[in-house]
Amino acid sequence: MRLATTHPDWGLGYADEGWWSRLAQPQLHTWTAAQPLRLVAKAAPKPDPEPQALACDGLLRADTQQSWLRFVAGRPLSALTPQFLPWSCRPLQRQGKRALRVVWDTAAWHRRREVRQGVRAHNPAAKRTGGIRLVLCPLPVKSPWLNRIEPPWVHGKKASVEPQRKLTAAEVMARVHTYYGCKQLPLLSPEVA
Repeated sequence: MRLATTHPDWGLGYADEGWWSRLAQPQLHTWTAAQPLRLVAKAAPKPDPEPQALACDGLLRADTQQSWLRFVAGRPLSALTPQFLPWSCRPLQRQGKRALRVVWDTAAWHRRREVRQGVRAHNPAAKRTGGIRLVLCPLPVKSPWLNRIEPPWVHGKKASVEPQRKLTAAEVMARVHTYYGCKQLPLLSPEVA
């Protein structure tokens, strides 16, 4: 991480996946004179066609503290991470960067064959075309506090809460994008890059 800051043509980002629940409520702390404020989990009606939680890939840039998000259609798959990482390179390429150092934890889906193969396929193509190389930097096991995207995830969940009613999936995504100042983009899916 320190080495990346000495190279102006390298980008450094902290990546992770997050879940945004429509039903579960995050822990909130309040000052009250009487009973403490408690948010209770909402129940989904039986014929609710929308998912109970939404998966999201995110990258926090170390230099600008800007977050880039892409929500996932359905459950996150290791096949979608190789789509998210090259997508994250596009804005950096416009800024003249040559490499993106991705710091993330050692979750099972980060170590999957699909992710490794996706990065191995991306880097030679990026070298040929003048694109951005990806360098994956796994964190030590059981050290989530080193991933700087974790605190913004927690704050974003607290900021997007709705105590009065259950939000729709579109409302959850809109609130998350508004909180992080991101443009809402199409969902990542196995068919769409």
